[in-house]
Amino acid sequence: MGRITEAVKHLIIINIVLFIAPKLVGFDLQNMFALHFPLNPQFRVWQILTHMFMHGGLMHIGFNMYALWAFGTPLEQMWGRNKFLFFYFSAGLGAAAVYTLANYYQYHSVYEDLTNIGVSPSDIHNLLINGQYDSRILEHISKSELSKIYSAYNSSAIGASGAIYGVLVAFGFAFPNAKLALIFFPIPIAAKYFIPLIILGDLFFGITGYTIGEGPNIAHWAHVGGALIGFIIVWYWKRNQFKRWD
Repeated sequence: MGRITEAVKHLIIINIVLFIAPKLVGFDLQNMFALHFPLNPQFRVWQILTHMFMHGGLMHIGFNMYALWAFGTPLEQMWGRNKFLFFYFSAGLGAAAVYTLANYYQYHSVYEDLTNIGVSPSDIHNLLINGQYDSRILEHISKSELSKIYSAYNSSAIGASGAIYGVLVAFGFAFPNAKLALIFFPIPIAAKYFIPLIILGDLFFGITGYTIGEGPNIAHWAHVGGALIGFIIVWYWKRNQFKRWD
């Protein structure tokens, strides 16, 4: 793999600094920089980018930075700094877009159901802000549906995982026969099989809402979005520019 490349190194440094520094000075950047639902008053435009540099815990940042180093380094060596950075941020922004669209779909479908049964905008607002509602609503809409609209409205995403999933897809394209394994499933599998399995898992959890352990805190649609945008970019590059991959 060789020495760490410049763009990967600087991305890792920025992520680590923004993870450690606020804790040292007692200043919370999470809420300000996390990606909030666009209709939520806490949403700010810069969050579309800044959420990629926020992480929730040591395991979260540790896994993402390890993956960035392990899979991003050979890609930057192959592409160069500028193309790698373009790819990395494109995948991260794509992840944010797909995550937001998934939340908006969830929000809008329940919002329409509420208005169709005559719930006033002020009562919907109270539900979204305080989680409170008239129990008679449950005669028409299930508690799980009300939970969906509340969760979508109050959702926030942090982490570089969407961009990392894009990097994983690109690595799978460039090095399809490289052997990869999970810590809890330590059997080496070729990247061309391993990476699609991970993405299909996120797609399954995103569609079904099924969770395991800390599942509710995982932005599965962001992972899928990063992988999708990563796939589109490397497919285009492979087809039109990087003939040396063939």
